[in-house]
Amino acid sequence: MIYMDNAATSWPKPEVVYRAMDTYMREGAGNPGRSAHEFSITSGRVIYETRDALARLFGVGDPLRIVFTKNTTESLNLVVKGLLDPGDHVVTSAMEHNSVMRPLRALENRGVELTIVRCSHEGFLDPRDVEQSIRSNTKLIVMNHASNVIGTLLPVEEVGHIAQDHGVLFCVDAAQTAGTYPIDIGTMNVDMLAFTGHKSLLGPQGTGGLYVREGVESMLDPLLEGGTGSHSEYEYQPDFLPDKYESGTLNGAGLAGLGAGVEFVLSDGVAKIRAQEERLTSLLIEGLSGIPGTMVYGSGDARKQTAVVSFNIVDMTPSEVAMELEEAHHVMCRAGLQCAPIAHKSIDTFPRGTVRLSPGYFNTDDEIKWTVRAISRIAKKGS
Repeated sequence: MIYMDNAATSWPKPEVVYRAMDTYMREGAGNPGRSAHEFSITSGRVIYETRDALARLFGVGDPLRIVFTKNTTESLNLVVKGLLDPGDHVVTSAMEHNSVMRPLRALENRGVELTIVRCSHEGFLDPRDVEQSIRSNTKLIVMNHASNVIGTLLPVEEVGHIAQDHGVLFCVDAAQTAGTYPIDIGTMNVDMLAFTGHKSLLGPQGTGGLYVREGVESMLDPLLEGGTGSHSEYEYQPDFLPDKYESGTLNGAGLAGLGAGVEFVLSDGVAKIRAQEERLTSLLIEGLSGIPGTMVYGSGDARKQTAVVSFNIVDMTPSEVAMELEEAHHVMCRAGLQCAPIAHKSIDTFPRGTVRLSPGYFNTDDEIKWTVRAISRIAKKGS
């Protein structure tokens, strides 16, 4: 079986991830910060080490500015719902996932003003269009780093400078880039960075987080209040990081696995991972583009996107193609709208959707070639 759905969740994980989670559960899965005994202290140390690894990966000076959530969606909801009030204005792009669009639409119904900046058919965004969308009441710009539908990279560094120049907060959805593309929050002028653990950070599902720049916490309300293990004598939520946003017991075993995944990424190096995925993506784009009756979407240039390639075959639905890929050729992928209807409207594939292939660091050249040959056979049958 060939797994080509890493944009949904990465597989396989490095062996160190499995071992770290097993060790955590077997050798001291205490409740971090809730007690002074050995197991609690051990758990707290593991969780801090994971914060530290993420801080090193993203260029964050203080690991305590990394707040843990269960995924990117929760992080983005924390940002959007914790910052915006009726009368505020927010800017986003036309390539967003529903983890951005749905909370924004919900707030729009409550009086938040929303501008969606158009993107090209290839998924590119002009930073000048973002700047022209800024108003006197603009409070936030939120956008993804790369599309989960076609992989196109958005100009986050340029937009970060624009946001800074206009005194607007900037949040980046790094679900598709954290671990596989260089991220430096200082260079990019990012105020908040939302990420998930189970994709290119190679950790388990149910892990993720949010980087919060110093000073932003005074404007950002928590989604939850409750037990934090700190200042238990008070009935009010702590106002310091990360406790302000981390009510309830954390997913210790998951964060142990995430820490191991991030250390793996740091050890091999993001540059090496990026080079491997870029090469596989280039092979995939080149192979698919040569198949008659096949339409490949996006930039067409692996250097300008992540390892996400969407295509369609004339006269076949995406679900038909995906089913035949798995049942006849043992290739797993994702078909449909990938939880991003607005992105599909931008590339003119709504409501049909696409077939999405997303190789990962552990895929091989031979697997890419097999996949291309399989799609060629399916296209011939369909014509």
